[in-house]
Amino acid sequence: MTATYTFDIFSSLDGFAGYENGDWGGYWGKQGPEFLEHRAAQYEPGSRMVFGANTYRDFAEMYATHSDDSEVFDAWATKMRDLPVTVVSSTLSEPLDWPGATVVSGDAVKVIGQLKRESDEPLRSHGSLSLNRALLSAGLVDYIQLTVFPVLTGETGVLPVFRDVADFDLELVASRVFDGNTQELTYRPTLH
Repeated sequence: MTATYTFDIFSSLDGFAGYENGDWGGYWGKQGPEFLEHRAAQYEPGSRMVFGANTYRDFAEMYATHSDDSEVFDAWATKMRDLPVTVVSSTLSEPLDWPGATVVSGDAVKVIGQLKRESDEPLRSHGSLSLNRALLSAGLVDYIQLTVFPVLTGETGVLPVFRDVADFDLELVASRVFDGNTQELTYRPTLH
């Protein structure tokens, strides 16, 4: 059985995964109750997270520097931390400060290709742009789940989500609007 792999990413309307020196706040300040409830439902037990080293470090630092009652710990972020995770890295080693974390070194395409073939649980990666760009090019991404927040970050935007990826045809398999302003689009990518 081959596990499905979902590249889950947040973006501004103009295609940036983050911002620098802006005063937006988390989720660009646009999260609402419908969105947060939906996210929590997506992180139920039964799936495995996949991160590259940089995204793992970012999440580990976030978890280490905020208290459990911080607004950083939305229900979905807490549930994500409780899921097993595979970190693809040649710079990190175990033990990691994450319950259920495993570090696998080597070529990410080979590592994830093998994990897809051997896993009984769906795979999901939130963030990890470099890793997911490589997996997309290798044809290992089954779904791109793009959550578009209603902001333009032309002055402060960093981390263009799809910078330098190949050309892909995208089949829209699901779409939803949350709280009247945030859109989630789920695509099945095919190399053009």
